Amino acid sequence: MNPEQRTAPTRLLYRVQDAADALSLSRSVIFELLRSGRLRSVHEGRTRLIPYEALVEYIASLEDAA
Repeated sequence: MNPEQRTAPTRLLYRVQDAADALSLSRSVIFELLRSGRLRSVHEGRTRLIPYEALVEYIASLEDAA
């Protein structure tokens, strides 16, 4: 998807469960993607958050591999 085709996200940061729901994956798969470096995250205090752009990049990597 081209940047011009994207609409503005309603959220910029996602908790692990929210990212899992958005990608239709399990929490354990999300944590494996984070451990392997295929998905980026940031920390705010003790909370791990996944930036919207990291989700977009991960989806793009799946499309590139297909």
